Amino acid sequence: MKHILVVEDDLKTSEEIKEALQDHGLMVTTALTGRDGLIKALANPYDAIVLDRMLAGGLDGLSVLLSLRNAEVITPVLILSALSQLDERVQGLKAGGDDYLCKPFEFIELTARIDALTRRRYIQKDTEPTSNKLMIGDLEIDLLKREVKRGTRDINLVPREYALLIYLAEHADQVVTKTMLFEAVWQYHYHDQTNVIEVHMGRLRKKIDTSDELSMIQTVRGAGYVLRSIK
Repeated sequence: MKHILVVEDDLKTSEEIKEALQDHGLMVTTALTGRDGLIKALANPYDAIVLDRMLAGGLDGLSVLLSLRNAEVITPVLILSALSQLDERVQGLKAGGDDYLCKPFEFIELTARIDALTRRRYIQKDTEPTSNKLMIGDLEIDLLKREVKRGTRDINLVPREYALLIYLAEHADQVVTKTMLFEAVWQYHYHDQTNVIEVHMGRLRKKIDTSDELSMIQTVRGAGYVLRSIK
């Protein structure tokens, strides 16, 4: 059974979310403060975290999220917020969020989004061993273990970076547009006023391409990005 952490400071909303997720067949742990949520998220593994952006008590949702990502906790995070403006959504994604759902929302959409987030973390157990890895040049992606290496160097990626890399790897040596990446990884229609692709791609490039290595992730001006299969 998948285990979800819900960090929501409104008790009524927290209980309603918990009940909806339990009815959906999920195990749920709740936290009513950012501090409690951070402690629980650092201490225990979860399949996903539902995180309210506007938490009271000094540690808001973005602070919790940044702390988790700085601690290299890669659990997918769905941000809940009454702030629906584009820049607020982009800010949440830049902080390391994997999805953003505006309040008020329907519980059927909440559970669907959690299903999508957690589904990306699992590979069918009967997958043939030969299909568990993607090899692009000296870059190796183990799909079963969710491990990435370049040569002998281990690379730690947060979920969104990993999803971007998988999409690039599946289209190695092909130019992919920002629209393709955004709709495949974020599952939203791309909006040209957001720079969320550039932000996440910049972080991914720094991890894949170090200063003494040939650049694999390249920008194609006016077109998009390409993952080159070089050694």
